[in-house]
Amino acid sequence: MAQAKTHWDDLETVLVLVQRGSLAAASAELGISYTTVARRVARIEAATGQALFVRSGDGYLPTEAGLTMAHHAADMQSAQHAMMRALTGQDQALTGKLTITAPQLMIAHVLCPVLQAFRQAHPEVELEVKGTNTLLDLDRREADLAFRISRAPGDNLTGLRLAEQETASFATQAWADRFAADPKAPLDWVAYVTHKTLPDQVMQTAPGSRIQYHFDDMVVMAGAAQAGLGIARMPIFLGRALPGLVQVPILSPQPYADIWLVAHPDVWPSARVRAFRDILVPYIKAHRSDFVG
Repeated sequence: MAQAKTHWDDLETVLVLVQRGSLAAASAELGISYTTVARRVARIEAATGQALFVRSGDGYLPTEAGLTMAHHAADMQSAQHAMMRALTGQDQALTGKLTITAPQLMIAHVLCPVLQAFRQAHPEVELEVKGTNTLLDLDRREADLAFRISRAPGDNLTGLRLAEQETASFATQAWADRFAADPKAPLDWVAYVTHKTLPDQVMQTAPGSRIQYHFDDMVVMAGAAQAGLGIARMPIFLGRALPGLVQVPILSPQPYADIWLVAHPDVWPSARVRAFRDILVPYIKAHRSDFVG
């Protein structure tokens, strides 16, 4: 019997469909149409003579053969990622693509001068910046370099601690004037959803203060503070950068997670990564006072 011929695209599609469970989710993950997902599955089923999925109202349910194929495809995918990381780490050319990920607010208020300086110094490097608070998977090459706000950015990563950080209280000038006129008067606060109560220091200074709004996104919370909805606790670099906000001394600067630059150890030695570090590190060192009280 002739040996079945399979293609990596088809194997990867089976893997993602097993992981995601539906044509729509798999097509979004792979960046292809759901009809292409279905066509690839049909092609590899025809090539192997095996039913890999049971179609149902709940999606695509993998058979034992489908699970077996997905298991081996995952091993192949890991080997592919390892190969590409190794090649990237050995690449000493200042050309090609460099993908960086960082929180949106850090890109907007810290990194833009660094990105501009890097582009001017290395115009042949294609720079892609992914703004997200989600920790992208550096093993899977979702990014080459990542900025992490953390006290422990990952044991399997190589990196540099760029700067210590502190938080403080910021608000519009109107709220600052109100506090200055009567430091004991109750104050309205806006807070991140995980902060259910105000710090003891606030309650001791201004009894009766309360959180009026909870937000699940720092961008939105900062915007609420700018709109005058109340006082917000935020990283010092952010409060100082946002128009319309001033530091209100009701809350003294508090320690916050450090800023790290990290990469997979395989990728860290590459010329593109090294060139970016060479521009970034002196810039952050010169601006470390922006992050603390």
